[in-house]
Amino acid sequence: MATVEFRNLVKRYGTIEIVHGIDLAIADGEFIVLVGPSGCGKSTTLRMLAGLEDISAGEILIGARNVNEVAPRDRDIAMVFQDYALYPHLSVYDNMAFSLLYRKIPRKQIDARVREAAEILGLTPYLSRRPRQLSGGQRQRVAMGRAIVRKPQVFLFDEPLSNLDAKLRGSMRVEMKKLHQRLGVTTVFVTHDQIEAMTLADRVVVMNGGHIEQIGSPDEVYHAPATLFVAGFIGAPTMNFLPARLVGSDTLQLDGGETVRRRGAGGAGNNVVFGIRPEDVDIASGALSAGWVDLPATVEVVEPLGSDTLVFTNVFGTSMTARLRPDHRPAPGSQVRLRVNADRAHIFDATTGKTILNAVTSFNN
Repeated sequence: MATVEFRNLVKRYGTIEIVHGIDLAIADGEFIVLVGPSGCGKSTTLRMLAGLEDISAGEILIGARNVNEVAPRDRDIAMVFQDYALYPHLSVYDNMAFSLLYRKIPRKQIDARVREAAEILGLTPYLSRRPRQLSGGQRQRVAMGRAIVRKPQVFLFDEPLSNLDAKLRGSMRVEMKKLHQRLGVTTVFVTHDQIEAMTLADRVVVMNGGHIEQIGSPDEVYHAPATLFVAGFIGAPTMNFLPARLVGSDTLQLDGGETVRRRGAGGAGNNVVFGIRPEDVDIASGALSAGWVDLPATVEVVEPLGSDTLVFTNVFGTSMTARLRPDHRPAPGSQVRLRVNADRAHIFDATTGKTILNAVTSFNN
């Protein structure tokens, strides 16, 4: 196992800069997830770490060693790809053993490593099968087993679950978490799926446009997003955003004219964005308490999910989602009032996108 460090890491293709001088320190044994939309630079960053892409500027260190000029095979890393990349004519056993044979590891040691990895991954009954005789999830486990047998210092995963159906993705997330808890190997995992990021990571690295927007635990990036982008990217459904303006030291006026007090929001005259998570939105009932606001809404779509109900509405011409109790299902087209607590709101600078205030929660206290 080893630490990994990026120092002012840059990647250019010609005159176009894709990764803009990122810095990141990964602890020994840590599970880090790079997450962001397509084109944000996460896979390029992983490929530079693997040695599959040249570095335009900056440094990559694995342990205490600068690996900028080190060949991929000599970096003591193992990478699992999205497409499995298994040899179709070889058995599961031989696929897992192949890299060790190439490195001229003794046969007895190879057999012990392959059978140990197969036991960890539940592949022992399938060692004599060919890849075409396996399910997608089993093939991905073979790809993971091929990485495990090498006993690398660092595991690299490039969207390894993208080709699996939703149920398999869920079960494979659990298997990967158990695997990391068992092996404790430093792991860098790339995905565009924020659910994978939140469930797998010790720390999440949210990337956007070749920059790192925020680094933090899953709790930190969810409850205390550093920017408007992070707030909108992390969370399913996404955070609701309403344009607003500060009309007093602690008073916001929403587009529809409703005003709400929020301590510490800033000075008057600034354009801001009022953000609220769907789970912090409810249908209004009873008297309105101080610090709360009711918003007129038109119900557009209702999605019953069993455990809860998602209600998609229109507020002042802006989409707003509420996560309600499973038995609470207003009719599409009906007029309702949505109730939110200002202390549960996040306030962002409309110009810079930076967070001014995060929601008041026990997490922040």
